Amino acid sequence: MTNKITVMASEVRVNDHIYNGTGTNTHPTFAWETVTEVRPEDGLILLITGNLKGPHGEFWLEPDEQIVVIRYPEAATVTPGAAPPPKAHAKHGH
Repeated sequence: MTNKITVMASEVRVNDHIYNGTGTNTHPTFAWETVTEVRPEDGLILLITGNLKGPHGEFWLEPDEQIVVIRYPEAATVTPGAAPPPKAHAKHGH
């Protein structure tokens, strides 16, 4: 399940999705871009989308500026020696 949340720019994480307007494409889902790097620069927060070596987007925000992001839940980490999660049993129609 994904969450569309409002956070301060300083709380944006790599792999969050930020809205980049409708751009040239009329389909609204293409306007969400994946954040690939977050870094502080000169008192601002720089959000980079795309590949640094190729075409990419840059978003400069104040650290306390609010922005809407789509954030996927983090994958559950497995601790060594812990029991694996139970598997769902498929019912066979015999």
